Amino acid sequence: MEYSRELQINKEDLQILEGFRLLDDDFMTMVFQENKEATELLLNILLKRGDIEVMEVITQKEEKNPIIGGRSIVLDIFAKDSEGKNYDVEVQRQDEGADVHRARYHSSTLNTRMLKEKQKFKELHDSYVIFITENDTMGMGLPMYHIERTIRESGGLFNDGSHIIYVNGAYHNDEDPVGRLMHDFRSTRAADMFYSELARQIRYFKETEGGQQKMCKAIEDMRKKERADTMFNNVKALMESMKWTAEQAMNAMKISEDDRQLLLKRF
Repeated sequence: MEYSRELQINKEDLQILEGFRLLDDDFMTMVFQENKEATELLLNILLKRGDIEVMEVITQKEEKNPIIGGRSIVLDIFAKDSEGKNYDVEVQRQDEGADVHRARYHSSTLNTRMLKEKQKFKELHDSYVIFITENDTMGMGLPMYHIERTIRESGGLFNDGSHIIYVNGAYHNDEDPVGRLMHDFRSTRAADMFYSELARQIRYFKETEGGQQKMCKAIEDMRKKERADTMFNNVKALMESMKWTAEQAMNAMKISEDDRQLLLKRF
């Protein structure tokens, strides 16, 4: 019976895997992890370049806030190119996840991490925060929206090297590189994709045994994280409503010792 149950779980995971797209951030980060070729394709298309050479790619990169109680962030894709420029690429399916204040916060975080002690401010490299959104969050029907600081009186660019770009994931135009890229981000099958750099990884994770095993493990890890997040939020809500300590709230919820230790690390 246990063997049949394992087969059923695997089958359910494979069905979930079949529906994954690059617009799903957990799947996207698996595809781009240490994948310089795919990251170079992405950045060169979105920035209309052809010469960006990616030196480092990290997905799910945590940037901790040094201030006690300050909000930390996790970057979907962090990349650094051969010129020292930093890139943060975020995928957002929900409009509220691409709030303009979030873009500002991500931009400031990238910038503050670039200079070492006693470095001159003019040594600060350019930074790019790129939000790829499932919907047209700006609502103007354009493929991309470039946000730059300007001098109000003259209308000229401030040129401080900080760039924010919103990419419309709903943009359809198979004759345009950005349109083809967004088509691939919406696709569930490698066979339907334009860019081989992306299709190759999609095919690996969805159509090979090794790739499927990695993704099924990732799906199980996602379930555990969601469960932990739910427990944490419930404990926090109980603490606020009852004015209890974390220990008192977890006692009331009869949380196991193993889960208790995990939750305490988050408080």
